[in-house]
Amino acid sequence: MTPLTGRTALVTGASRGIGRAIARRLAADGMLVAVHYGSNEAAARETVRLIEKDGGRAFSIRAELGVPGDVDTLFAVLEAGLLAQTGRVRLDVLVNNAAVTADSIETITPEAFDRLIAVNTKAPLFIIQRALPLLNDGGRIVNLSAAATRIAMPKQPYAMSKAAIEVLSSSLAQMVGGRSITVNAVAPGPTVTDMNPWMLDDPEVQQMVGSGNAVPRAGQPADIADVVAFLASEAGRWVTGQVIDASGGCFLGPRI
Repeated sequence: MTPLTGRTALVTGASRGIGRAIARRLAADGMLVAVHYGSNEAAARETVRLIEKDGGRAFSIRAELGVPGDVDTLFAVLEAGLLAQTGRVRLDVLVNNAAVTADSIETITPEAFDRLIAVNTKAPLFIIQRALPLLNDGGRIVNLSAAATRIAMPKQPYAMSKAAIEVLSSSLAQMVGGRSITVNAVAPGPTVTDMNPWMLDDPEVQQMVGSGNAVPRAGQPADIADVVAFLASEAGRWVTGQVIDASGGCFLGPRI
């Protein structure tokens, strides 16, 4: 029996990249995973197929985030799926992973900024609000942040949206600790996914990016998924209110 058999998880933005890796890892540990996606149905089906191929259990749910009614749509489909799969509407793990990127401070438009905040900051808050009554005592909430919150970079509108997630995580941890629910943020550095297309299929670029890390390679989705899986497991029961840097030591300082 795998460690988390019988438990349930919702992973937002799980059709590809880091979200797919997290969904696959939680399913491999025995969880029934709700694979959320916004628009790419084929990619979400592939995530479910990969999970089932490995002997896991999953179902996909579609809901575009950052639009009116997004949380209502998400939870209507989620609750129906949980009821059909388990006979009850309960969650053990919530992973807020879905996100969009943004232009630099010089070029971002008000409309793009509103969408950035709606998807990266507002949606996780209200997904958590809706999920809390469904979350079992002893449950886990993991929010994806970014190492960019501690590094001065021109794409700081994105980092702004993620910095808010870190504050949300620590505040919420204090609020729900009495139920033995842990809340943490995981902060990846540059990771090889299609969210960073400039890194895909280019070993030289990946090597250049990795040279800025204490562990000199670019991050892979599985690197992040393993950290999330630890926090979701019984082994992570005493870690809460923290930002876990999962960047391989991105820009720690000069090597002297």
